[in-house]
Amino acid sequence: MAPTTYNDAMTEALERLRPLGYEHGSRALVNHAPMAAEALAYMGYTDEVSRWLDRTVRARDYHEAPVARFALSPDDPSDWRSALGDFGRVGDWTALFARQLEDEPWRDVLARWWPRLMPGVLAVMGHGVIRTAHAVRAVARAGEDNRLQLGELAHGLGYWAARHEPVPGAAEAFAAATGRAAGGPDDAAAAVRALDDLTAESAGIYTEAHQHHPVPLIHAVTTPAAVRLVCAYVPSDQHRPSYLATAEATRTMRSWFVKGPVSAHPAPRPDTPPARELFATAAEIGDEHAIKLAEVAVRHGEQAPDHRYAAAAHTANRAIDRILR
Repeated sequence: MAPTTYNDAMTEALERLRPLGYEHGSRALVNHAPMAAEALAYMGYTDEVSRWLDRTVRARDYHEAPVARFALSPDDPSDWRSALGDFGRVGDWTALFARQLEDEPWRDVLARWWPRLMPGVLAVMGHGVIRTAHAVRAVARAGEDNRLQLGELAHGLGYWAARHEPVPGAAEAFAAATGRAAGGPDDAAAAVRALDDLTAESAGIYTEAHQHHPVPLIHAVTTPAAVRLVCAYVPSDQHRPSYLATAEATRTMRSWFVKGPVSAHPAPRPDTPPARELFATAAEIGDEHAIKLAEVAVRHGEQAPDHRYAAAAHTANRAIDRILR
């Protein structure tokens, strides 16, 4: 039997996840299933995706998928802007993006809505942009039959819009950078490097910070990593404002969960395993946050090497494993 391909694994996963809503449980926690499934598939754990979904679907009380009620007009800013951050309109948002992705090239839709949504990058601890980023990668790697992948991109963008949460300073930073003369390739490249630095800095802080719970601060790492991933698919003049908005959101998240001064540049730890070994451990633990952080450690560690990525994943694996035992 031929090994399961990335696209095979994602097609099966997205087909199974279609009936599930965006959140689960009485506390309306985020549905991480499509994100973690994509991270597993991307890392080559394609045969594990189905088994992981079996466990998570049994363990979570997922809400039902919302339905559209009232059409949103993408051509009327007063209409769609009034619905930003209104989770009661999440079905309407998803339907809007599904229509646009059916009618236009997906990169055109993404380029149009990315600057509209980026000032609210803090939405549900960055999960709007994180889910969108995993969906973007799935669409980019899909073949001609990308219907389910485009549907997941509509869900990621729709969730982000419906949980939109502007960060103080982020909207202003984004607008100021967008309003100036477009930067050249060097400016765009500098913004991407700044996103790498921001991600590594957050990884270092995660490794050193005293935390009451190991999960929340992970999002200060995975959020800038998600934005960095999508920068490969949006126009270069959107890179710098994206970095500025993300930096504000990341600093806000850090302020919530880190008390007191913490070094962002810890010394290398000789006992830290290689990143790919850390991903194997995260997959065995099975926690979605450990999986997503370890995937970031591998991806960023290979494109912008820094020991802090693996150190953060190692710290998370050990702490989350203790909680789950």
